[in-house]
Amino acid sequence: MKRLGFAVVGTAALALLGCNSNQDAVQNAEVNQPAADQLNELANQAAMDAANAQAAANNAQNAANELNAAADNTVNPREADEQNVSGM
Repeated sequence: MKRLGFAVVGTAALALLGCNSNQDAVQNAEVNQPAADQLNELANQAAMDAANAQAAANNAQNAANELNAAADNTVNPREADEQNVSGM
């Protein structure tokens, strides 16, 4: 009978210890979370990176548009020859 009582008490003690370890895991997870100011700083940095990337893309598009405009303003050599001949 003493062995049965010891087994029951031991099982109950192990069950209670198992419940407390879950709370420890939750507390450890909370400790490992970054602070709100760190999250805000990371979010602001990501927003700045996105804005810089968008500005670079806009600059590249503007440069491409300028090159296309310059290419459209060039004179076709055949047309230039015709203009020279007709001017004689």
